[in-house]
Amino acid sequence: MQSEGHPATAEKILQVASRMFAEKGFANVSVRDICKDSVTTAPVIYYYFGSKKGLFDAVARRQISMEDFIGELSHTSKASDPRKGLESFIAMYLTTFPEHTFDIGLYMRDSATLDKQSADRVSEDLEKIKEIAATLVERSISKGYFRKTDAKLAVDCLLGMLNRVIFQHIHFAKSQDRETYSRFVTDFFFRAMK
Repeated sequence: MQSEGHPATAEKILQVASRMFAEKGFANVSVRDICKDSVTTAPVIYYYFGSKKGLFDAVARRQISMEDFIGELSHTSKASDPRKGLESFIAMYLTTFPEHTFDIGLYMRDSATLDKQSADRVSEDLEKIKEIAATLVERSISKGYFRKTDAKLAVDCLLGMLNRVIFQHIHFAKSQDRETYSRFVTDFFFRAMK
């Protein structure tokens, strides 16, 4: 914790605001609350972020981004054997999915209104993930590993199976053995695609 004479850094303010917004949402957190927990003053927050909305937007940009995760997944699409790449994609998806991206408070502008900018950002990232998986499926089809079919529909089915596990954990605190589920989904999907 910082001493009384030293204002909080922008990083400390972001950490505190991230936690508070994720737990309570935008409308239920005041600048005063953030000042108290980060041991700073409102003018310091306004200096770094311009406003409470500016602080929320900075938190959302940081927390909601799946850029690192997408970067890791994109390496799987470069595998020389697309089937191995798809196996890696499935395992990585289930074990390293950035669940903090879906802290519900980061999507709540007011008590019952979704923040469109946050929702759009996640939607764009999910589309990038879908494109990576589609590339792997299309390459598997072209190499004769999979039957000819609509790769995008196949990926929708695959991601539906994977997202079920992720969102059951995020929203309902249900945990499953992701390694076992990864092997099952891989086997199931590969058999369905033959």
